[in-house]
Formats: sequence, structure tokens, C-alpha cells
Amino acid sequence: MDRMEPTAPRRSPLLRRAVVVPALLVAVAVAAVALYLFQPWKALTNTTVDETAPSATSSAMGKTHDTDGMKKPAAGGAFVSHEHATSGTARALRLADGGRVVRLEDLKTSEGPDVRVYLSHRSAADAERGLGAGAVELGKLKGNLGNQNYAVPAGTDPAAFRSVVIWCHRFSVSFGAADLPAAAAMAR
Repeated sequence: MDRMEPTAPRRSPLLRRAVVVPALLVAVAVAAVALYLFQPWKALTNTTVDETAPSATSSAMGKTHDTDGMKKPAAGGAFVSHEHATSGTARALRLADGGRVVRLEDLKTSEGPDVRVYLSHRSAADAERGLGAGAVELGKLKGNLGNQNYAVPAGTDPAAFRSVVIWCHRFSVSFGAADLPAAAAMAR
């Protein structure tokens, strides 16, 4: 007598489709969310901004220097790297009209999703752990390379802040930060 081997039940094409189609839809949705959050193409791009320095009456480092009839602010605080290699300098300038501007010069950092510039009460080294209470946003980072100006909001007391921070809002990490020289000098 021949023994028949039991055969596995065949799955219907409809059952396979009922499993495969939703799995593919979930995979596409996860991929779309990951692309939105991480924006991996930004690792391959650079945005250069080269704004001219505004006329200033004084800088965070002290009085301006008059060389050949041109006013030039003194050196600013150097950026230190945190999550991404970051270099350049930051200075706070007081304008002739009384307004204040934070200027980033020779900035070099990475592109990233939702990167912003902040004034922080923390030192540049401490900003790696977070912005701290009372940080003031100056705006989205205009470019990851070059020279750029950010207006300090009216009514903000610049003497209360210790550093300028390049901050990725989406992932709550500091790309880098620069200490502002003696806060008292900014209030002049």
C-alpha cells in the first residue's frame, strides 16, 4: 500500500496579498518618515551665505578698531564642536541705531534638518548638554558655510547670555557653540 505524504495546505493568492500589501504600505510609510526626519541628502550638500557685516558701534569684545577709516569689530568667540565639526567665530554687535546683531564669521558646520541659531545662558562647553532655560532663538541657520547676521530680538538683554549655539531643533542636539566675550561688553 502506497503511503501518501501529507501536503501542506496551499495559501490562496488572496491571503498572500492581504499580508504583503499592508506590509509594503507600512514599509513605505516608515521610509517616508525616516527621510523626512533625517534628511540624509543634507550630508552631501552645503549652503554658503556671505552677508556683509553691519556697521557697529561696539562689539562683544569691546570697542571697534578704526583702521584706514573703516570700523572693524574686535575678534569674537571661537566655535567649539559638539555633535558635528563646527568652526568659525561669533560676535555680538551693537548697531548705531541701538539694535543688536549676532554675526557668525567663517562658519563651517554640517547641514542638517531644522538647524537654528540661539543665544544661551550656558557656556559653549555646557551647551552640548542643552540650551538651558531662557534661551532665545535668533532664527533658522541661513547656511552651513560663510558669514551671516542674526538680529537679536528687541527687548532681549544680551548681557544675560554667555554663548551662541548652532542647535538642531529636530533632534535636540548642539552642532557647536561659541562663547560670547564678557557679557558686560555687549550691554555698552
